[in-house]
Amino acid sequence: MILDFAVIGAGIAGASIAAELGEGGAKVVLLEAEDAPGYHATGRSAAFWEECYGGPDLVPLTLASGPYLRDHGFLTRRGALYIGRAEDAAKLAQFLDRFAAVGATIARLDREGAAGKLPGLRPEWTGAIWEPACADIDVAGLHQHYLGRARKAGAQLVCRAPLERAERRGGAWSLATGAGDFRVATVVDAAGAWADRVAQICEARPLGIAPLRRTVVQLRLAEPPPPDLPLTLDISGRFYFKPEAGRLWLSPHDEEPSEPCDAAPEELAVAEAIARLEQVVDWRIEAVERRWAGLRSFAPDRLPVYGYDPECEGFAWFAGQGGFGIQTSPAAARLAGQLLLGTPRDTMTENLDAALYAPGRLR
Repeated sequence: MILDFAVIGAGIAGASIAAELGEGGAKVVLLEAEDAPGYHATGRSAAFWEECYGGPDLVPLTLASGPYLRDHGFLTRRGALYIGRAEDAAKLAQFLDRFAAVGATIARLDREGAAGKLPGLRPEWTGAIWEPACADIDVAGLHQHYLGRARKAGAQLVCRAPLERAERRGGAWSLATGAGDFRVATVVDAAGAWADRVAQICEARPLGIAPLRRTVVQLRLAEPPPPDLPLTLDISGRFYFKPEAGRLWLSPHDEEPSEPCDAAPEELAVAEAIARLEQVVDWRIEAVERRWAGLRSFAPDRLPVYGYDPECEGFAWFAGQGGFGIQTSPAAARLAGQLLLGTPRDTMTENLDAALYAPGRLR
């Protein structure tokens, strides 16, 4: 039996596109290399829905995804605060200009306004941009939601099934995996950090999708952070932090090149994160309770890649989603599913420019 699609990878990308394809009537197998789906980037995300994250060309995907995430109960309002020092005034102004023009809800704050939202803010931080709509995402719940939708639509999830060989003949792929062989019409590469390796196995030309390591630490403070503390980000991209269950999650906003792997945090990144936090607020840190790292995978232009490869028959991409794959997953998967199935746009995707994300732009 020849299935319509084999989706490689069962993180948020693979689960969401499998759900859309299955609900579109396709016969789908979802192949996951690990013992369970979501082990790598999806399971390690400190995800938030933040309108400006990823740049102006990502804003349409984020805004289109917001109603779905809110209506299904996956968002909890938090707000985001981009902060800067006196020497960052131009960066704050440029940020406001870039994102107000594409529909994000943002406002400039002075020192008093910023300090009112971030207790203990040191005096050298003199201005901010406030984004009220930012929200925490229930990542595990969203991932399970898509896996459930895929399963209900008839998609088969197969774990411990790393792709080992692929050969195309007679208009279909013969795939050899760690869990057996499959015949499919189309391979969908949703393998995250391994996306280019999957392409090479299928003899498709890699797109230069590069994994970058991101570190997060969980801190116990002498005084627990207020539960309504906003997500706080440096306008220069050197840190971000937010409260989580009475603790503080902190990242140095690092992007270290890495081979695809089971990422682990480096002590230098942990130390840098703490040093940067101490330059921002006067909070006392009592302990580093946890530390972890994940891989965020970017195409060379840092935009995601959705659609059929223009050179390799029967091979499609759903990859390169950086750190914004979870917050854009509803609109991204809907758009990609429509592209792969050849079905019309709907109200979620009608205003999205698919050409921005097409694989052919990187050829």
